[in-house]
Amino acid sequence: MKSRYKRMLAYALCLGSFSMTGCAPAASAGSKIRIDPADADNRIFEGWGTSLCWWANRVGYSDTLAQQSADLFFSPNGLGMNIMRYNIGGGDDPTHTHITRTDSAIPGWLVWDKAQQRYVYDYDADQRQINVMQRAVKAAGDEAIVEVFSNSPPYFMTVSGCSSGSANAMDNNLREDCYDDFAQYLVHVTDYIQHELGIRVASLSPMNEPDTDYWHANSWKQEGCHLDAGAVQSAVIEATAKELAGSRSTNVIIAASDETSPEKQLAEYHAYTPEALAAIGRINTHSYIEQGLEELGALAREKDFAFWMSEVDGGDVAGKNAGEMGAALWLGRKIISDMNKLMPTAWVTWQVIDNHISKDGFAGNKDSGMVDLNGGYWGFAVADHDRQDVVLTQKYYGMGQFSRYIRPGSRIVRCSDSVIAAYDEAQGTLSVVAVNEDADEQALTLDLSAFGKVGAQAKVIRTSGSMKDGEHWAELAPIAVKDGVLVAALKGHSITTFVIEGIAK
Repeated sequence: MKSRYKRMLAYALCLGSFSMTGCAPAASAGSKIRIDPADADNRIFEGWGTSLCWWANRVGYSDTLAQQSADLFFSPNGLGMNIMRYNIGGGDDPTHTHITRTDSAIPGWLVWDKAQQRYVYDYDADQRQINVMQRAVKAAGDEAIVEVFSNSPPYFMTVSGCSSGSANAMDNNLREDCYDDFAQYLVHVTDYIQHELGIRVASLSPMNEPDTDYWHANSWKQEGCHLDAGAVQSAVIEATAKELAGSRSTNVIIAASDETSPEKQLAEYHAYTPEALAAIGRINTHSYIEQGLEELGALAREKDFAFWMSEVDGGDVAGKNAGEMGAALWLGRKIISDMNKLMPTAWVTWQVIDNHISKDGFAGNKDSGMVDLNGGYWGFAVADHDRQDVVLTQKYYGMGQFSRYIRPGSRIVRCSDSVIAAYDEAQGTLSVVAVNEDADEQALTLDLSAFGKVGAQAKVIRTSGSMKDGEHWAELAPIAVKDGVLVAALKGHSITTFVIEGIAK
């Protein structure tokens, strides 16, 4: 996560110029989109998710909010997300008070013991985030995937002595004599989560948006650590791999390097040492800046490596005068853009709750309060601590149009800049999600004749309008599929999902 104001222009430029090459045209009046199973990604889609920082750190004190969040975001009756990215906090110098955002002062697992005159592990330090993680894993069930990641090393392993970053934001902030110590810290916490808490960890990402100038000492909002591309990042990856190899967590793969944009991630990929590259089990990228989307996606398919879009969100809207659907339409187009261009094996948002309501605030700081539902905002919901309730938005329901119906085990089929499809051969289903940003109704024709077998009808699920009067995963009358063709009308300012069963190559 980085400064929001730096992203806004990039969002507008990238989404405004988005186009697909080699695909059918966008859904518009009379448009026809052919969906061919031969175009499906050869890699299995792993699922949808969210990081747990910072929101889980803020709500985890409350079993009511923690359980409500687990049910709303991770259960099959909610969003059905199955990926949780747990943040191993560095923990800042306890004398520092500069992190004033109420959710983002993440506790570290190592604390100074005066009696022993050394740093020791405090396994209760991060109970709030752990409380949410445990409930989320249970809600997601057998499909749950946990990744642990780091925004910064512990403050005493940094050059600046501050987990928010270096004095000069382009300087490396992990001390050169602490590479091994940092790797040991990450793996120790991973071991504890797996073998003491009983939560299987799939992957460990030791850095976050490392080759940027976002992270500077005494920031008001979060941890961060600059690490130069090439030798420095490679050294951290190699140290982490060595530590994992000698641990109880040899099942855990290394993910890297969670860079802010695909373009930067491409450059870092080519700068890794051969040893670091061999140690990486998955490439993670963020897609805040969209340059390099197609190039990185093409590389992932060429090399056939596991590949996540592991963080993004934005406070933007789409659709003219779309009201409460504006934020949902923006999200829908963002997902489709990422999925069609990158074709990642997972899509993970930054955080599902970004705003909090509380008359008392937290740790002496004020919360941000309720969002403007008719504007752009980060997150999908708002935590109301006074009422012990999670307040949902149309953006939440927009996310569900994708995550509830495109499930792990399916294969993504690229379609157009407003339509995405997923074919689940084992279940015999095709799920198609279409976004209509226009105020007017638009015709959509889906040509499914490339499939050898197609069911006679499609289930239709739609989100539109407002929270008070709109549709929220509304199940509409089924639409007939005739001679392998589905013809539908897309309501203005809506996201619609079509699920065709009984389909096969």
